[in-house]
Amino acid sequence: MTAVSQDPSVSSFYVNDAFYVELIARFQNWDLDRHGVCDPVERDAFRLLLEREARFLDQHKYEDWLAMLTRECIYWAPARPGGGDPRTEIAMMFDDRRRLEDRVFRLRSEYAWSQAPASRTVRMITNVEVFEHGQEDRRMLRSNFLINEFWDNEVRQLTGWCGYDVQNVNGRWLIRAKQINLINCDRCIRNPSIIL
Repeated sequence: MTAVSQDPSVSSFYVNDAFYVELIARFQNWDLDRHGVCDPVERDAFRLLLEREARFLDQHKYEDWLAMLTRECIYWAPARPGGGDPRTEIAMMFDDRRRLEDRVFRLRSEYAWSQAPASRTVRMITNVEVFEHGQEDRRMLRSNFLINEFWDNEVRQLTGWCGYDVQNVNGRWLIRAKQINLINCDRCIRNPSIIL
């Protein structure tokens, strides 16, 4: 029997029952006022983190964006308002590190037909809030977003809010989990082939 690789770019070894339980618990009742961080310096630092993420995605700097994520991360776009449980409910996207790297590789290839030509996007990030996590090296973030996408002579808007679980790794805040909550997630949405 071959040992499972501990490289998250190769194997989804870390996405197990314990991971799901923690993920679901982390994204329930986390954005309560009593958990809010009011320090303007800390809030500004996290606002800059989210603005940098938006810039990297708008400029198609996907490798720089991947470097903003922990090695064992999740990227989750629920298909129903409120999130739900990705083990039992359909998600528009539920990607681990391996799948995110596959997505970036495909966007860089000549076979990403839904991105030929590549979309031009502008992301606006607002209402950034920071919440305590219960651990000094972790925080939860919430922000609203508006993505304007131009593709194939059409402009469309995608809007909603994101929840982030961020972790301080060697003095750098990295995204451990990102939940993208489109306001119309339970309606027909043309293939969201861009990274939200």
